Amino acid sequence: MSFRGKRIWMDMEEPKAAIQFQSLFSRFKEGGATLLVTARDFDATFKILDSLGVVYVPVGKHGGGSLLGKLESYIHRLQALLPIVLAFSPDYLVTFASTEALRISYGLGIPSIGFNDEPRSKAVCKLTLPYVDKVITPACIPVEQYLELGATREKLIRYNGIDEMGWLTHFTPDESLLELQNLERNKYVIVRSEMTTAGYLRDAMTPGDTLITDFLPRIIAACPKMTYLLIGRNEEQQHRLERQFKEEINGGIVKITDFIPNLTNTCFYSALVMSGGGTIVRESSLLGVPSIEFFPGNTAPQETFLRENGFPLWHLRDPSEIAKKGIDLLKARTNNWRERESFMARIKTFDDPTEMLFQQVKKDLST
Repeated sequence: MSFRGKRIWMDMEEPKAAIQFQSLFSRFKEGGATLLVTARDFDATFKILDSLGVVYVPVGKHGGGSLLGKLESYIHRLQALLPIVLAFSPDYLVTFASTEALRISYGLGIPSIGFNDEPRSKAVCKLTLPYVDKVITPACIPVEQYLELGATREKLIRYNGIDEMGWLTHFTPDESLLELQNLERNKYVIVRSEMTTAGYLRDAMTPGDTLITDFLPRIIAACPKMTYLLIGRNEEQQHRLERQFKEEINGGIVKITDFIPNLTNTCFYSALVMSGGGTIVRESSLLGVPSIEFFPGNTAPQETFLRENGFPLWHLRDPSEIAKKGIDLLKARTNNWRERESFMARIKTFDDPTEMLFQQVKKDLST
């Protein structure tokens, strides 16, 4: 077997890491590897790992929106992780962009590999790119952005596509799962708030801020027969949304949560996906679902890549424009699911970054 006798450490710092690596947990084990999975308490990371049946060690938590909080959580998590890693004695580290894991792997001489599709997160990049041995990055993001933040050309592995293709390549929709959520296809909207505690939004927004309260009432008024699933990133946002949409919640029109099980499947059958972050709208647009990003910053190269390749994604910042586009898309929606299946088929014409990571780890551990 490929990994017989090898010890692989996987560190999950955010929900996307758990989603990105979901196929690798079983593949490494099936290959004969012994796994250590550590995870940070942040957003829905634990819930996703639990839903996947992954056995993991919870270590540390997110530091919130302040610089001091981030630094303290970094120090505490380093201290908590180190004895766990020393006891496991890994041969290799697989991560997304864990600052603590990569500092430990560098300090102990453990070979490492990771992903990075967000050079906008400059602090994270500066704390990871100098330490990681190999990093997989989308070719649509200019290589200079990584070099400026501490990477070298030798460690960069470039590919034609975006990270979300790594878990959508093998996705198969299952409409029966909607019954468990009391949902009907094409009759609900998914809306996710901004990640206000992230370093790149810390100066622009407070933890409880969200543009949802500005544009969603107008969409609900125009399309009252839809169900609106709101995903909050933190307690402050959830409380604000609960206050704003109290009447709609009582009427069953709005549901607020911090986690939706089978999220990819739920996105596939939705009428519209809206988000203040990139991952979920990239994912939904790849599936052919009309998607609106209302991230307050500049459009990322990944979104430009999707639009240039014909995927249905719009990046809007003005609440009036967001509301109008959302209403137009909902009123124009159809039940043409074959079209969505054709989008899924197109995903397979691009590179699969997760497969590239798997093959690179296999190669490194065989030498």
